[in-house]
Amino acid sequence: MEAIKILDKKENLDWDYDEEADVLYISIGKPRKAVGVDIGEGAIVRYMEETGEVVGLTLIGVKEKLLKSFRN
Repeated sequence: MEAIKILDKKENLDWDYDEEADVLYISIGKPRKAVGVDIGEGAIVRYMEETGEVVGLTLIGVKEKLLKSFRN
């Protein structure tokens, strides 16, 4: 796998939270189709295969994990 561009500063962050599914979608720029890689712990990184540019992050179980960490 080629290098993936991760650390470039991005100005246009967009996000959407699906409360029913407890999923947070974070997009860099406008949401677009991309390849997703499950990096564990309910986190999926989305990137453009052609350029290696990271274009989003999907976090599953955000509310559940936050509430659990507050109880500890």
